[in-house]
Amino acid sequence: MEQFERKVTKIGNSFGITIPTELLKQVGLALGDEVQVEVKDRKIVLRKKEQVALPEGVDAEFMEILNDVIKEHDKAFKGLVDR
Repeated sequence: MEQFERKVTKIGNSFGITIPTELLKQVGLALGDEVQVEVKDRKIVLRKKEQVALPEGVDAEFMEILNDVIKEHDKAFKGLVDR
């Protein structure tokens, strides 16, 4: 198993690390791919975000707008659940 050492750097208001191209190729990731990040047993786990097939007649732009609305009003939606 190959190991790489990286330093945590500041990127805007966040922190990040670089990932070597050869490592990305090994796991099937490329520039622009979305990843899911989770912490499991004090380790950071990255997974390529799976693309969900949209139902016929629903386009990606609509889903992006819907997702933005849900994020913007998340607190209100969660409040409705308790009613």
